[in-house]
Amino acid sequence: MHINTITRIQNQINTNFTSKTNSYQNSENNRNTTKLNGFHPAYLTGINFTGKPEDKKNFILNLSMDELNKRTSDTYLTTKKMLSEDSVEYQSLAEGDKKALKHLVKAGKILEKINKQLDNEHNLQFEDYLNSEIKKGNKQAELTKKLYDGQKGIFAIDRESNKIALAKYVADPDGKGVYPEDLDKQEFQTILFRMLSKGKDEEVEKILNQRSVVERKGNELKAIDYVDYFKEDFSKMADELDKASKVSTNKDFNEYLKLQAEALRKADPILDAKADIKWATLQDTPLEFTITRENYEETMTESVLENDILKYTLLERGITPISKDFLGARIGIVNKKGTDAILKAKKYLPIMAEEMPYKDNYTQSITSNEKSKQTMVDVDLVAVFGDVGAYRGGITVAENLPNSDKLSLKLGGGRRNVYHRQIRSSGGNDSAERLKATLNPAQHKYYSEEAEHLFTIGHENGHSLGPNGKEGLGKYKNIIEENKADMVSIAMLDKFVEKGLYTEEQKNQIIVTYAVNNLLKAKPDMTKAHRVRSAMQTYYFMKEGAIDIDKDGIPELIIQIGSY
Repeated sequence: MHINTITRIQNQINTNFTSKTNSYQNSENNRNTTKLNGFHPAYLTGINFTGKPEDKKNFILNLSMDELNKRTSDTYLTTKKMLSEDSVEYQSLAEGDKKALKHLVKAGKILEKINKQLDNEHNLQFEDYLNSEIKKGNKQAELTKKLYDGQKGIFAIDRESNKIALAKYVADPDGKGVYPEDLDKQEFQTILFRMLSKGKDEEVEKILNQRSVVERKGNELKAIDYVDYFKEDFSKMADELDKASKVSTNKDFNEYLKLQAEALRKADPILDAKADIKWATLQDTPLEFTITRENYEETMTESVLENDILKYTLLERGITPISKDFLGARIGIVNKKGTDAILKAKKYLPIMAEEMPYKDNYTQSITSNEKSKQTMVDVDLVAVFGDVGAYRGGITVAENLPNSDKLSLKLGGGRRNVYHRQIRSSGGNDSAERLKATLNPAQHKYYSEEAEHLFTIGHENGHSLGPNGKEGLGKYKNIIEENKADMVSIAMLDKFVEKGLYTEEQKNQIIVTYAVNNLLKAKPDMTKAHRVRSAMQTYYFMKEGAIDIDKDGIPELIIQIGSY
């Protein structure tokens, strides 16, 4: 933005801030007159409302038996088989690592309990209700529980962008479970204006931080670091990690577990950063344990960027809003053969960095003249919990972490790619059906599940390239980041062929497989970055002539390959 524009906006902020705050306060006062018998209208979305908002013991199940039978069928709810104790992978482990896995699974279960509360404040109550109804022989509750266990909560958006609510009259607020349920975006911004006008910048910064739970404090808000908010459960989780570190056979892995345990006991971002930095160096370990912290779910925090006056007030005061993290846990056994195959791409990371546009205008974590701070493993999953395991339209096939908003990257730490073997290999779902319906038959020979995996490797490596610090993009940041990773994977193919990583045939397979997989049943939804970028890309390639559509009966992709 031009400096004169910034100056003009800042002058506007300085002259209008007080009057704007008063205007919002008047608006809030007017809204308060609509309260019913002292209760805010948002409470009317509470559970089985009886006139007492605190009476939330009973629930009304939302989905009919027909709908439940449909949604719990194999067509809608795909089963992903995790490793069991009788698997070859588990039996091949040293006894100490077998014992460590059991402690890590216990830790994951605790984290899942925490994340359900971050997702929606009624999740655990609803789970208890379902279990009690199942004991009574309630078949509707039994099938609802099956969906609840898959969604990891009351609410989800399915593959066709339909919002699934398992209970009636329960709110799914913009702030999920990390903000007060009755807080809407307008009141949220009003309160922040009020607090900023009183000079409470530090408190506002904590509220807009990715690792806090927010509560009301009079007519203001207060933020509590989630380590303190869930202190008892995080402490129990840390105990399990300590126990695992005493029996696991790998020294580096044990050091990481101890650092992670320390970060769960004390609310200090530096401790998380130390654990992240160590985790990102793990390469030759028999076991995998990850705590994922990603902010794709709630839309309250970054709504402040939609208010220009508030946005530039925060900018002026050096406060960057970052959506709240939701937590997941991944436990698995590292697959050496799969990892070796993935590592073949690692030596090409510096070459990819050199090919990035505007590379001299920013600092990225991978450069062309130093050892790449990037580790990669292929993992046979034992269990996935919380945000990782929430089947809300699908489970990711791989993750590149930490994300760019994390302190470890600012301190010079690296990233780590973890690929999920079962998720990419046990699906099937609708790929054959989509291929038959959409792709020119002459190009079916190019479609390959292996090519999909190769594209994913390029995508995940693409996350490590480019500038950090995208928080100012607000609700668009995840869409742009996922789009960037896709384009890196595709744009680097010619270079990979030139360097001998792939053949020309493999390149064509990757292009065709990628293009077909972009045709989703899922409708675009601004909260689902992968869906939006798929629609954006397909539209762009159609417009540019890289994809032709034959409208003789059904759409048919004719993908231009090998000639650009």
